[in-house]
Amino acid sequence: MLRILGRGQRNCDGFSRRQLLQAGGAGLLGLNVPQLLAAEVAQPFQNARAKHVIFLFLFGGPAQHETFDMKPEAVEAIRGPFKPIACRTPGLLISEHLPKTAQVSDKFTVIRTMSHDFNDHSGGGHYVQTGHRWHVPIGSGFNVTPKDWPSMGSVVEYLTQKQSKLAKDMPSYVVVPNFLGRLQEYRVQLQRPGETGGWLGRGFDPVNTRIEKRDSKDNPYWRDCTDEELSFQIEGLVSHEALTLDRMSRRSSLLEQFDASVRKLPALSVQAYDQFQQRALSLVSSQKTREALDLSREPATLRDAYGRHLFGQSTLMARRLIEAGSRFVTVHYDCVDGYSWDSHRNSDDVKKNLLPTMDSALSTLLTDLDDRGLLDETLVVCMGEMGRTPRANASWGRDHWSTVFPAVLAGAGIQRGGIYGETDRDAAYSVTPPVSPEDLAATIYQALGIDPELRVPDPQGRPTHVIDQGTPLTQLFA
Repeated sequence: MLRILGRGQRNCDGFSRRQLLQAGGAGLLGLNVPQLLAAEVAQPFQNARAKHVIFLFLFGGPAQHETFDMKPEAVEAIRGPFKPIACRTPGLLISEHLPKTAQVSDKFTVIRTMSHDFNDHSGGGHYVQTGHRWHVPIGSGFNVTPKDWPSMGSVVEYLTQKQSKLAKDMPSYVVVPNFLGRLQEYRVQLQRPGETGGWLGRGFDPVNTRIEKRDSKDNPYWRDCTDEELSFQIEGLVSHEALTLDRMSRRSSLLEQFDASVRKLPALSVQAYDQFQQRALSLVSSQKTREALDLSREPATLRDAYGRHLFGQSTLMARRLIEAGSRFVTVHYDCVDGYSWDSHRNSDDVKKNLLPTMDSALSTLLTDLDDRGLLDETLVVCMGEMGRTPRANASWGRDHWSTVFPAVLAGAGIQRGGIYGETDRDAAYSVTPPVSPEDLAATIYQALGIDPELRVPDPQGRPTHVIDQGTPLTQLFA
């Protein structure tokens, strides 16, 4: 029996893939580390169910009781002020403030038993976007660090770049409408962790767009935005106006502007800098990128259906980006005012603003993708980083509760009209085995044709698994 790291495993099929890779990494099979890593990255995206992922991230933590796991039979202090409505999925109770989503519930599956014990926004956001616990203890930090784990999107960007040395005219990984935390009102300037390349390198960070707000009190995520506001400029690169220029001489000057902004980035390695340059030049000179970032090409009726608010138009932008060739697009619904989905105060914003804007964006995205024949090849994930406490406070706000919370998955072969997992009578704990962020990440990787046991080099060049202990939820797929 072969033993690696003190564990012995064998089954009727022989050694597991992880055992063989560990043996190769130890030199037992005549493979050195570079050869091993090269062999692993040579075949990503093979036999993929999903060509693309759209990750709708409801930062702050929507309450399970007010969305997809309502408990109308619970006591008043727990069941909440909202009522369930009929939907197209037997046994699924959806909030009365998600009527459009209820009408397309036959296009998605709800996981009711997401769970982790990192009951913190930054750490929870890192966990669900990477599949790894954040190295910063709860309450000890808020911002990205160089030691963060790479996001799933950054791993996709890394593998895409390794697969082809040629510059692409569309980035594989994009975050819209801003990097997470950019519009938040907080005591420090924030860039929340979980969406970057982390220790994999700045060269694998997402391409971020940038949208401004009118003033400190403004929340563009739930108000109608003008086309001038929805310019979707590329953060740290060039303006939307600059992207329309056609002369290469002007593009070169834009690249010089980009160089100046890059020099302000902390601890950017030469290798990462070169990757930034290559991506900058390809984006500046790309007709496809310019067209993808131009929402005016969409019919007014479709834009109205998504909602003219920032979340709706950003969700529409995600569809345009994956249609143009991006593989992984994250759309944030951020907490601009310090609360929003983080609804400690009351449920008024949840009722009047958050649920209606989520409702129009999510339901229209699923219908739009389906109508275009894209839903079968696009995995849509919609979730927060935590849920809310079963028992509400006196003003009907709820506090942090990462013990159980829902996620909506659709497309790429996900069962239509499904329910996965069961919670107790108060939506406080999982009755069936909970789903961890590791499980979710493994599921997303496998859907993309990326082996969850893939290894990439850490800062010291050591082969490191992109996910540990995660089990793909194959039962979700039809």
